[in-house]
Amino acid sequence: MKKGNIHTVEITAYTSEGAGIARIEGMAVFVPLALRGEVCEIMILKVEKSFAYAKLIRVIEPSPERRESACEYYPKCGGCTMWHMSYEEELRVKEEHVRSCIERIAKVDAPVLPIIGADDVKRYRNKAQFPVGKDATSGFYRPRSHDIVPSESCLIQSEVADEIRAAVHEWQKMCNISSYDEKSGKGVLRHIYVRNGKGGALLCLVVTEKLKDKDKLIEIITEKCPKVCGIVLNINKEKTNVILGNKYITLWGSSTLSDELCGSAFSISPAAFYQVNHAQTEKLYDIATTLALSSGAKTALDLYCGIGTITLKLAKSMERVIGVEVVPQAIEDAKKNAELNGIGNAEFICADAGEAAQRLTSRGEKPDAIVVDPPRKGLSPEVITEIKRMSPENVVYVSCDPATLARDLKIFEEDKSYKVISVQPVDMFPRTKHVETVVLLHRKYN
Repeated sequence: MKKGNIHTVEITAYTSEGAGIARIEGMAVFVPLALRGEVCEIMILKVEKSFAYAKLIRVIEPSPERRESACEYYPKCGGCTMWHMSYEEELRVKEEHVRSCIERIAKVDAPVLPIIGADDVKRYRNKAQFPVGKDATSGFYRPRSHDIVPSESCLIQSEVADEIRAAVHEWQKMCNISSYDEKSGKGVLRHIYVRNGKGGALLCLVVTEKLKDKDKLIEIITEKCPKVCGIVLNINKEKTNVILGNKYITLWGSSTLSDELCGSAFSISPAAFYQVNHAQTEKLYDIATTLALSSGAKTALDLYCGIGTITLKLAKSMERVIGVEVVPQAIEDAKKNAELNGIGNAEFICADAGEAAQRLTSRGEKPDAIVVDPPRKGLSPEVITEIKRMSPENVVYVSCDPATLARDLKIFEEDKSYKVISVQPVDMFPRTKHVETVVLLHRKYN
């Protein structure tokens, strides 16, 4: 097999990202945009020792699951990966990915339940971060690059986010505000960041310096986008891929966004973690809290609590709950949210998860249940060790990465102190490669 060779192949499986897999001379060949069961003509792009990458040239025998993309920018834009298939096929891809990780990596004997799909695959995101390109444009990055594919609309973002960024570009052109250039490090406007919820929409502009034409910005945004409740500047002067800097300046209105989730009111700062799919989050959190309560738990520890979304839901059914989060502003939000909802049985600690767990262990805390919702990298061995030392009856693990989840589940089970009881995939991110999973682990008695 050589680069540039043309082959006719049958697609027999999928990668974790939804690309098709064919086999040529026993070697796996990854073919983006190809569907399982299809016969395709492909061109080899790159050959490694044990696998190869190929480009789909044409579909000879299409799958009944193939669909015309509803998005005009797909697949040039790298934001989504699944518009070329039916939603039913997408759910099968994601459920199989979770099951594969559980079987291959975790090697645990636990049922993977049918994936919970979304009622709506369009306009579900309540958070948009648009990188700004030259000539006052914005969009998302081309796959595996930092080249921006300009767009005027994104089908998984809210309509208000598209309206706001159009108004920002109108101001940018009128006031001759330069776009940031990653290569040179020059320019002013880096990202247009929008969060929306029940309380309207919060606009945060990521810039390299304070704005000289802020009055015109306020005038245009408030006139064109009446749903905006606040305009905030985030100053990021660093030559980095990290979107947000550490300094915030409120230009107009509120510095936070208000929303309602699982029957509680929330105030959300720009930097705070908040799930992007409101409807699916309520399903996910209902499952997580039900699992935490399943053995009659009265006390709980919520690690990686963010602004307190799961913590406050648990507090409504428990005697006492402790939330832990490393981001100071998120903890301040969590405390305000507890007060806003009249919840007095929730304590919040600002610390790294491992450090907080050690501190709580040393003061003799023995929660009945521990809920963890870590970032994509999963749990550190130190956090897992401290969770085992606290020995809660139930551990509920909410994960956005099946591979790191499976790695951690293997560690939980290796000394036979905990057993995985159930694995529930939830599609929080329709039309993208990502999938959320919630797992129940139960303490074993030796």
